[in-house]
Amino acid sequence: MTHDEKLKLIDDLYAATGAGDWERAESMLTEDFFASEADHLPMKGRFTGRGGLKELYTLVFTMVDASGIKRIETTTGGDYAVVILEIQFAQEGLAPAETCEMFRFRDGKVCEIKPYYYNPAAFDAAVAAKKAGNA
Repeated sequence: MTHDEKLKLIDDLYAATGAGDWERAESMLTEDFFASEADHLPMKGRFTGRGGLKELYTLVFTMVDASGIKRIETTTGGDYAVVILEIQFAQEGLAPAETCEMFRFRDGKVCEIKPYYYNPAAFDAAVAAKKAGNA
């Protein structure tokens, strides 16, 4: 895939997931797709198959009150792309979760997503704020 093809696929995937169009989103994933979250995060685990991304999003966005996702930049190389982004939270005073999401491609589709959080404490604080009812 070219740089521009990867960017378009990522743009389309973010648009589909943001709109809740899971049928469209799943059509952009390989059958053996997986997303993995690190063991130190509250949403830790491996989410597999085309339905794995919806499972992960549902888990994450029921844990926190996100007010938006700000995409900063995307870089590509080989079978990979990395998106730098911030997850912004609805609660006043919470710092955004600064994240890089690694995408791996195969046969014109996404076969893996692996997020890396700069400071997991920002996400943990958003989880705690939602549990405390400070939305």
